[in-house]
Amino acid sequence: MASPAVNIAYSQIPSSALQAATTRVASAVKRSTALILGRPGGGKGTISNKILKDYDDQFHHLSTGDVLREHVRNKTKLGEEAHSYMKAGALVPDDLMIRLLNDAKQSIDYDKGLLLDGFPRTVTQAKALEHTTPVDMVINLVVPIETIVERISDRWIHPSSGRVYSYSYNPPKVEGKDDVTGESLIQRDDDRPECVRKRLETYEETTAPLIDYYGERGILKSFKGTKSDVIYVDVKEWLETKLD
Repeated sequence: MASPAVNIAYSQIPSSALQAATTRVASAVKRSTALILGRPGGGKGTISNKILKDYDDQFHHLSTGDVLREHVRNKTKLGEEAHSYMKAGALVPDDLMIRLLNDAKQSIDYDKGLLLDGFPRTVTQAKALEHTTPVDMVINLVVPIETIVERISDRWIHPSSGRVYSYSYNPPKVEGKDDVTGESLIQRDDDRPECVRKRLETYEETTAPLIDYYGERGILKSFKGTKSDVIYVDVKEWLETKLD
């Protein structure tokens, strides 16, 4: 006799209320925060772009590198503070990076989740981030070191926008020129093979521990390979299980 009573009570709920409840549940799923990890030059940007193309209704992309460059370029208060450390050759402090991230979050709608790229880079940063932006899922890209050295050594960038090109994978439409502005591309000094290896060593020392940190929380999945198009097939399959 209990079941009919439940059915009657349920039927008395206005359809508008049910729809609103459904929307809130859907929004809660959409507002998941995803983080993409991987060695420098391991395809994080490429995979991020593919995710955003397929899940445009689910994620806002938030690259702390892009946010930092924008603040420095616009000479904002946060940008000037960050630039003072950069000019001195020092790392931007964790608390300032968190403030930059929180500031960027204010300018995006809360109808979607976040896809974080470039931050956190250390376990200390990850713990600080948990207070304001808890991470729900982590995509860890595992690309061989030699593949990365070869890939980065072939990389050219558009300085003001950060757009990246590779003559072996993603060449510009006109050699040496940015596709959007037509301005000249440059190759950074730290894209030389010896510098690349040094950056990879730094990553292993400081950022790789994040793999254990998030792995212990059961929210990390690693994807191995040498080609982003192939890796993404598995990434997308995993995301489908997390976003349903």
